[in-house]
Amino acid sequence: MQALRIGLVLQPYTGAMPPHEYSIGPELIYKKASKLLEEERVKVVSMQSVTLTSKESREYGEWHRMGLANGHLGRSAAPMVKEGFFVLGLLGNCNSLSGMLAGLQNSGPSQKPLTVGLVWLDAHGDFNTPETTLSGWLGGMPVAVAAGKCLSRLRIKSGLNPPISTQNIIMMGQRDIDPLEQELINDASIPMISIKSMITQNKSLKDSMARLSNQVDKIYVHIDLDVLDASSIPGSHFKVPGGLTPHQLSRILKTITGFEKVKALGISSFPTPEYGREKAMDSTLQLIRGVIQGLHDRQSP
Repeated sequence: MQALRIGLVLQPYTGAMPPHEYSIGPELIYKKASKLLEEERVKVVSMQSVTLTSKESREYGEWHRMGLANGHLGRSAAPMVKEGFFVLGLLGNCNSLSGMLAGLQNSGPSQKPLTVGLVWLDAHGDFNTPETTLSGWLGGMPVAVAAGKCLSRLRIKSGLNPPISTQNIIMMGQRDIDPLEQELINDASIPMISIKSMITQNKSLKDSMARLSNQVDKIYVHIDLDVLDASSIPGSHFKVPGGLTPHQLSRILKTITGFEKVKALGISSFPTPEYGREKAMDSTLQLIRGVIQGLHDRQSP
């Protein structure tokens, strides 16, 4: 079987205040995933790690620097996708979303932005705005930002312009959503695939993926590791019960990445405390195996 070719992008910036602005999670995953990729006949044809320039790193504002880092992320991912490589993003947290989407949006044959779809796997909707949020936390807003519902300067700085359409978003695995956030999701008519539907891979999951594939040029799949059950990711800041096992999500990812228009996938929010890290890493690597299996199946005649 021909070796898969992928591009790896590490984005450690989180949009949080020091000392939490920079996550070691992407580097931790990379060190372990490199061996796995080799074992699974995957050729890493390009690997880049996002770093702000010395001038940018002195600029004021964590959200501002997040936008700058996302700009680098998108400019790193776009040529990889354009060359036909599948892009795997190892991301500090979900605030990297606009950068990954920008990479796909700007990966076409001309300067005309492509139409990009989003499959959002997360215990949370992350569809809050500054007006609806209860916490004020940027990490609860990235999908709303990418969809043009708020913080347009952050989105544009990330290189995502125009915003993605809410008609091109699928949410999966949500089980902790604020009331006003749910109203926004309902008003946008974003389909939400339940944990049960994911596990059984019923008609709603496959039909939603087929519909999205027909609507867009390319699809980005985003995984916040808290979509897994809390027992599978010890050390996570957001422990939400009732999630998927790594085995279940691996099977689901195999199905999702079997769709030809899925061109990039990001894994975010790896728990960095040393306690429980080995188990969290095993869970993460199992997900990557599912992605690789789906890509191998897609490549087979």
